[in-house]
Amino acid sequence: MKTEHLNINSNAREMTVLADNSINLVITSPPYPMIKLWDDLFIKEDPEIKTLLDSKHFTEAFERMHCQLDQVWQEIFRVVQDGSHVCINIGDALRSGANGFQVFANSARIITFMQNIGFQHLPSIIWRKPTNAPNKFMGSGMLPCGAYVTLEHENILLFRKGSKRIFSDEESRHNRLASALFWEERNNWFSDLWNITGARQVGDCALITRRTAAFPPAIPYRLINMYSVYSDTVMDPFHGTGTTMLMAMAAARNSVGFEQDKSCWQTAAKRIEIEQNSLNGYSKQRLEQHTKYVKEREEKGVNCKYENKHYGFPVVTRQEVDLIFKKTDRVIETHPGKYIVQHSNMECYNNSNDY
Repeated sequence: MKTEHLNINSNAREMTVLADNSINLVITSPPYPMIKLWDDLFIKEDPEIKTLLDSKHFTEAFERMHCQLDQVWQEIFRVVQDGSHVCINIGDALRSGANGFQVFANSARIITFMQNIGFQHLPSIIWRKPTNAPNKFMGSGMLPCGAYVTLEHENILLFRKGSKRIFSDEESRHNRLASALFWEERNNWFSDLWNITGARQVGDCALITRRTAAFPPAIPYRLINMYSVYSDTVMDPFHGTGTTMLMAMAAARNSVGFEQDKSCWQTAAKRIEIEQNSLNGYSKQRLEQHTKYVKEREEKGVNCKYENKHYGFPVVTRQEVDLIFKKTDRVIETHPGKYIVQHSNMECYNNSNDY
């Protein structure tokens, strides 16, 4: 088995290289409107935004920033297949303007636009980022009435184009079974609250750090396994330093990424070169965690009814019987930004640590 991955140094507002209905899943974390770190990105495309920000006309600046993102969401609607999901990691913004300190609800603005162009809004995930900052409160400290609630979470907005995806032939149904989740993963991952430590920004210089909205690998890795099957194509229109593509490689999916910042695009290529040998660790960790889960169940006197036919360990449901992991054998860069990844079935020899 092989997958193909294409990292395109281009703006995602016009994805002319992608055909209609060619993408199975979108996972992205765009620049956040009204977060100062990304002001310059929006100003570059629309200089009038700087005038609005300087004059504290934040409501108008907020809307003009989102109009730039709207063009990408519109293109996404064109390229994704019916039944496909779009996952957008976005945080709301806090800023003091002419009307005082206020929240700019990026999540609500995106939800409204996505619904207007035809996407179905599904239950979202709250990504809570643990923090131990001793002075994280804002405003008047311990005094009533003048303090503000601290934003310690971001939202992972979930949308679907059309109705549920249909797996109509035997081959596609078999591939879906092979791509299954473990029972305990299903219960944990499909919760609406994720406690995942935030990612340190990746890059060779401070400018790259400032220009990326990197999320930790666990977020795209989970979403890829939740909303796609082996050999599907995952797309990230704000590719940054390549986290989504790396996780698609680890999960044996094809991928496409768009990144207009040349320095970020180059950093993504370096990450793939450096991290390709560690990609199998994600599947290994899932196998080890399942083995631990089964052992804990058995210690409580609760046995599993079924057995996975590939690995021989117990599983809770019949849907897990055909589950099998794909490992990454080799990553080949055929052209700058274009990769072929060779995969094979991951074997489990002793149901514990030797994979």
